[in-house]
Amino acid sequence: MTIPSIVEAVQRACIEGNKIIVANYNIHSFNLSMQLPWYYDFLQSVEIANCDSVGILKAIAYMGLDLPLDYRASYTLLMPKILESCNQHRFSVFFLGAKPEYLQIALERLKLKYPNACFAGHHGYFDKEDPKANQAVIEQINQVKPNILVVGMGMPIQESWVQKHRSSLEVNAIMLGGAIIDRMAGIVSDCPDLISNMGLEWLYRLTREPKRLAARYLLGNPAFALHIALAMSNADALRVELMPGIDG
Repeated sequence: MTIPSIVEAVQRACIEGNKIIVANYNIHSFNLSMQLPWYYDFLQSVEIANCDSVGILKAIAYMGLDLPLDYRASYTLLMPKILESCNQHRFSVFFLGAKPEYLQIALERLKLKYPNACFAGHHGYFDKEDPKANQAVIEQINQVKPNILVVGMGMPIQESWVQKHRSSLEVNAIMLGGAIIDRMAGIVSDCPDLISNMGLEWLYRLTREPKRLAARYLLGNPAFALHIALAMSNADALRVELMPGIDG
């Protein structure tokens, strides 16, 4: 889905009072879906799982379907459009995640930039295995009754939390946002468009957070490439097996 179509789907859910979940596929989430069966099932169960990576588009092209760059819906590009829609329609947004001080900075910035929308939030540093702590967070969200809930606690923690509690959340759209709160607070910088369009955003982020992201990219990217190569090899072998025999 392109960014305009995702924004339209979220907007429609808010206006019509439905509930949808917007997850995303990048190389890291693809690898997680191969390692964790529950994660794969979660991505298959959501209403939207958009492409969040040039690497995914390149893999799709390698497998035979060449899609334009318009189908890359990274949060750097998507979130401003979502927030503009919220400002236009006076929607409310609840952010769940990040450190308390970073969350507060992000909320203050958003309130200044989008004065017609309503913003609230809760930090992500609570015990997600504690039923009482989870219930307190859910009650706070439901008390606000936001149109959109953005959960930014990193993969796969955020997906696990949403999978467990989505039925209890009184919201119209749940969006999995990763480090989006840190970005809006200015703690994590956005990748320049030129680098991102070349498919090198992973390298940009690796140079800024090498300790946290080294394993994800230096091991994850080759693992992803291997998955795609094996898939193509298996597909070619299957096509050969299904070819009709030729009589001598």
